[in-house]
Amino acid sequence: MTDVLIYGDTVRSSELRHELPIGIPDPVLYAERNGTRHVLTSSMEAPRLAELGGLELHLWEELGWDELVAQGLDRAAVADELLRRAVAAFEVRSAVVPESFPLRVADLLRADGVELRVDRDYFDDRRRVKSEAELAGMRRAQRAAEAGMDAARDLLRRADSNGGALEVDGEPLTSERIKRAIARTFVDHGAASDEFIVSHGPQSAIGHHMGAGEIREGEPIVIDLWPRDGESACFADMTRTFVVGEPPAEIAEWHRLVLEALERSTAAVREGAGGRAVYDVACDVFEPTGLPTGRTKRQGAPLEEGFFHGLGHGVGLDVHEEPFLGLTSKDVLRAGDVVTIEPGLYRPGLGGVRLEDLVLVTADGAENLTSYPYDLAP
Repeated sequence: MTDVLIYGDTVRSSELRHELPIGIPDPVLYAERNGTRHVLTSSMEAPRLAELGGLELHLWEELGWDELVAQGLDRAAVADELLRRAVAAFEVRSAVVPESFPLRVADLLRADGVELRVDRDYFDDRRRVKSEAELAGMRRAQRAAEAGMDAARDLLRRADSNGGALEVDGEPLTSERIKRAIARTFVDHGAASDEFIVSHGPQSAIGHHMGAGEIREGEPIVIDLWPRDGESACFADMTRTFVVGEPPAEIAEWHRLVLEALERSTAAVREGAGGRAVYDVACDVFEPTGLPTGRTKRQGAPLEEGFFHGLGHGVGLDVHEEPFLGLTSKDVLRAGDVVTIEPGLYRPGLGGVRLEDLVLVTADGAENLTSYPYDLAP
């Protein structure tokens, strides 16, 4: 049985949050030794950790905190010595650690003869199939995303054109104004997001341009939202594209193709499907029309238009995690994976169209966790 060490807080460490599904803002040590799950923590966190069950809790005092303080050691030195003593007490001599494991702590333990091996795949695999609590949090986050999209769509529906620029209630309609409305809605639904995309016009041809400035009639507006549920810390992810007024013919045709790619790719999702194979389904929609994809790009030249990104990715405690659906994917989907399906088409100077749903992989297909219309008109 593989021994495990994780050191960090559950706000920034997804690996630790998976094992300890509560918010802990200060670092704790988590260890697995012969199937026993140990946590070194302060008395401040102990009551909540005890409620999780299945953990052997070790408070600082058990490892000699009072003695170390009496020696006049500073806070960092006390913490380091407690870590060393805890790992020795747990009899961990060799362990796998996540790639986020602090180098300073690794150096400290290696100096004591502890063998540490970074194994990204090991920790990715532990997190891929979602727990019931994580899946419930993702469903809540997805409802928050849809409510945020409603808030954006309401502003777009109320918009009037003033010489091409859009206004709502006599004030310019900007990416920033829409973002404020979305952010307020997230909070009302127990979620939050540090950033998200409301890009328009040529900005929308740049995959992760967050969007800024006044929005105009007839240009594509790509809204990509990834709120994080406050209780579970799990994400959702969804995208829709809108045009206020008459869409350019090319944008309308792209929207039709992207929706077809989304529907056909989602139909290909099931346990045992390859990430590359699902990506290929989307490419098969675009390439017959002459639109470039990652499969047809010229070797050595960056792909700047057409379908230039992967089809999707896993979502959970990180908004981008395993498995991936794309040109280089070797992943095979498992029942319990939650992935995005997000085909898109873009051209610099014009803009882009992207649609994105969040789906749960099942033994015989996919459950679409997204319930939202795809209409180009808001």
